[in-house]
Amino acid sequence: MIDYAPLEVWFLTGSQHLYGPETLERVAEHSRAIVDGLNGEGGLPVRVVFRPVLTTPEEISGTLGDADADPSCIGVVAWMHTFSPAKMWIGGLTRLRKPLCHLHTQFNRDIPWSSIDMDFMNLNQSAHGDREFGFICSRLRLSRKVVVGHWQEPAVRRRLGVWMRAAAAWHDSQRMRIARIGDNMRQVAVTEGDKVEAERRFGYAVNGYGVADLMERVDAVTEKQVDALCEEYADSYALMQGLEKDGAKHGSLREAARIEAGLRALLEEGGFHGFTDTFENLGRLRQLPGIAAQRLMADGYGFGAEGDWKHAALVRTMKVMAHGLDGGTTFMEDYTYHLDPSDPAILGAHMLEICPTVAAGRPSCEVHPLGIGGREDPVRLVFDAATGPAVNASVIDMGTRFRLVVNTVGVIEPLEALPKLPVARALWKPRPDLETAAEAWILAGGAHHTSLSLALTPEHLEDFAAIAGVEFLLIDDETDVRVFRNELRWNDAAYGRIAPLP
Repeated sequence: MIDYAPLEVWFLTGSQHLYGPETLERVAEHSRAIVDGLNGEGGLPVRVVFRPVLTTPEEISGTLGDADADPSCIGVVAWMHTFSPAKMWIGGLTRLRKPLCHLHTQFNRDIPWSSIDMDFMNLNQSAHGDREFGFICSRLRLSRKVVVGHWQEPAVRRRLGVWMRAAAAWHDSQRMRIARIGDNMRQVAVTEGDKVEAERRFGYAVNGYGVADLMERVDAVTEKQVDALCEEYADSYALMQGLEKDGAKHGSLREAARIEAGLRALLEEGGFHGFTDTFENLGRLRQLPGIAAQRLMADGYGFGAEGDWKHAALVRTMKVMAHGLDGGTTFMEDYTYHLDPSDPAILGAHMLEICPTVAAGRPSCEVHPLGIGGREDPVRLVFDAATGPAVNASVIDMGTRFRLVVNTVGVIEPLEALPKLPVARALWKPRPDLETAAEAWILAGGAHHTSLSLALTPEHLEDFAAIAGVEFLLIDDETDVRVFRNELRWNDAAYGRIAPLP
């Protein structure tokens, strides 16, 4: 469901005819060598494509226009090998809609002290050629990523890879479709939002579907399909006693399988990339989808509970960015605190729907009462999350703009066993500490729903926010609440805010 293979990033090199054909041949030769090196040993997630050296306004405009029109191109990397007068770039850059990364590097790493002459200096002018390009990007108010360092350095390649993943997620967002099955949970504020502005800003479309649309697919599921899914459950998970074939609760497993097959059919028929549901709009569904939502997330779908379409889209976006990386990504919710002053932590979970890609071991497939929704006991996967550094992210609608709030956390093992909590869960320590992180999160208006990823870093999300042109707030080891309050004030001034009611 997520595939980087068809995607590519174009490598654009700027120069000018002033230096003559011999120098331009060397420029092209060096550019090809950089592209080959990045593709060969760079460990980059997306293929880099060499494009002819750009020396005139017409070439620049034409190439950038081609990049915009090519559905395989997810962004462009620009590098000025020599001086490239930046007025030549105005026309192309002002029309560019694909993500832009400015690679500030040079072909050679070291100065050849004993042999350097003016020919070498004329060829290797990135030190000031890229500054000329940087000025015009700033003058045009272009959002872009700037990566500085020699192109063979691992740190440079890592940052290029991070940007490529953000660009791939942006590419996915432009065609993303989210199905809202039912409506939002009643009276909840943070799950609401402007779907028109979301489509304008992020590209994805959110549309509503009745539970009856889902039930048509559920009713059409065959017993053979149910049998196959139940066998898959038994092979993949540790079945709770009674869920096995001929067990007392096997009927619940079959109903969960029927719901999964129907939900999967609805999503595949509609070309959807994510979905929401809510326990307040279940119609004829006999169970709230639990294992169905978990397994669909594991396959790459975004999910948001209680109609939270913004986090369904965010989960999908983060899964695209994390494709191929170690560590999982899931829908999450801050549920309850452990406020021991010596060892505070947050227990995250949801009623049912945590993605098994974050599981520490083999999940257990269980059925238990839910106590909410008024339906039959739902089937779900139960597990503890894997441990390690992670990010918790939330996207909210502030009325005048979208805001992406990110907190770095460390997921740890539960401090004690949780024998009576039959849901998937994660225990984490927020950075810099629980009190500071929670205060900053609440001041920022961060939602109780989040997307938790053990695969991504704040840089991935910051790059995506920059591409999308949305506000980004980071809560990490450096966070000071007084400074954070000022950042909120500065951002209100920068982005505009709604005046308070009289």
